[in-house]
Amino acid sequence: MDEVRNKTVAFHTLGCKLNYSETSSLSRLLENEGFEKREFDEPADVYVINTCSVTENADKECRYLVRKIQRQAPASLVVITGCYAQLKPAEIAAIPGVDLVLGAAEKFNLAAHLKELSKGDPVKICSCDIEEVDSFNPSWSLNDRTRTFLKVQDGCDYNCSFCTIPMARGRSRSGTIARTVETVRGLTRRGDVKEIVLTGVNLGDFGKGEIREEGAGQRQEDFFGLIKELDRIDGIERYRISSIEPNLLTPEMIEWVAGSRRFMPHFHIPLQSGSNHVLGLMRRRYKRELYAERVQLIKSCMPHCAIGADVIVGHPGETAGHFAETVEFLEGLDVSYLHVFTYSERDGTKALEIRPIVPTAVRVARNKTLRNLSYHKMQSFIRRHEGQTRKVLLEGHVTTSLMEGYTDNYIKVTTPYRAEWANQIIDWKL
Repeated sequence: MDEVRNKTVAFHTLGCKLNYSETSSLSRLLENEGFEKREFDEPADVYVINTCSVTENADKECRYLVRKIQRQAPASLVVITGCYAQLKPAEIAAIPGVDLVLGAAEKFNLAAHLKELSKGDPVKICSCDIEEVDSFNPSWSLNDRTRTFLKVQDGCDYNCSFCTIPMARGRSRSGTIARTVETVRGLTRRGDVKEIVLTGVNLGDFGKGEIREEGAGQRQEDFFGLIKELDRIDGIERYRISSIEPNLLTPEMIEWVAGSRRFMPHFHIPLQSGSNHVLGLMRRRYKRELYAERVQLIKSCMPHCAIGADVIVGHPGETAGHFAETVEFLEGLDVSYLHVFTYSERDGTKALEIRPIVPTAVRVARNKTLRNLSYHKMQSFIRRHEGQTRKVLLEGHVTTSLMEGYTDNYIKVTTPYRAEWANQIIDWKL
C-alpha cells in the first residue's frame, strides 16, 4: 500500500465482547500508523471486518458485508480477520472483493501487512496451524462505549462438542497479573474510564500453565488472584466479569465478590443445558447440580445480584424430554436473564457425530420458548427492585435525545439526555 498518511480505515465487529476489545486495539494501532478512522458506513480506503464463527449467521453476515463494500466502494481494500478467518481462510479468500485474510497469529500485524498491499494484488492469506499460536496480545476498547472491555485471557483448553473456538483461537493463555494491573493503571490515568468489563474466551482459566517468578520460588497465578489485585486499584469505580464457567467460579470467589468495593453484583455463567445427559453429550465439565449450587450461593450472599445464563437449544441428541428438563430446571432457577443460542452445525466439531439430529423447525421453536422465559425472568427481576435507589452508569448519544445505562446489578435504565450525566455514575430510583 502507498504512504498511509491520510489513508482512512473503517472497522466492523461481529461477535463477542472479546472481539470488540480487539477491534478497538487494532483501530488504535492503525491510527498510530497515520490512518484516520471512519465509520463503517462511510467511504474508506480500507475496511476491516473482525469476524466471529460461533454460529452460521456470523459467517453469512461476513459475506454480506463484503458484498456491500464491493457495491459501495469497489476500489477499497477489504481485510478479514478473527475466528472465521482462522477457521476457513481459503473459503474467505474466494469471496470476490477480499484482499487480505489474517489468522489468529497475524491480526495484530495488520499495519505491516497493509503497507505491502495494493488493490488488484492476488488475495493474500496469512494463517498458520492454530497449535503454533502461543502469544497473548492484551487489548481493550476505548471511546467506543462507556464501558471498557479488557481482554485478560485468550484461547481455550476445553473441547466442548459444539464449539470451534479452540480451533479458532488456540490454547488457553493470558498475561501476568502484574502486566494486567499495569494496563489498568494506564486506563485510570485517562480519567474517563468508569467501568471495566473483564473479557476472555475462558476467563476462569486465567494464568493456567504460566509459571511466575516469585523470589527464590515459583507460583501459579489464577483469576481469583487477578480480581483481588484489580480491586485494590484506585481510579476504576466498577468491574464486571463478562462470563465464567460454573466449575471455575469457586465459592470463595463468590463470597469475595459479595464484599468487594468495585466488582459489581452481576455474574454471567454459561449453562448450555439443564439436562445432565445433554451436558454429557456437549462434553461440559459440570452437572446441573453444581450450577444450581453456585446460583444458590450467589443469591444467599447477594440477593440483589443479577445472574445471566447461556443456553443452547437443539444440540444433537437433545430429545423433547431433555428440553423439558431444561425448561423445568430454568423455571426453578433464580437467574435473571438468558442468552439463547440455536445450535448450528460447525465443521470439525464432535457434535456432528451425535444422533439424532434435531430438526431446524424444532430448534427454532425451542429457542422461542426460552426467549419468552428469559423475558419473564428479567421482568420479575426488575419488579423486585422497584422503589430501590441504585447506582447507574449513564452514557449519552449525541445523535439521540435519550441516554441509557446499567445499574450495578445490570438493570437497564433509559432517560432523556442530560449532558452533565454522560459517563457519570448517578444514584437512581427505580
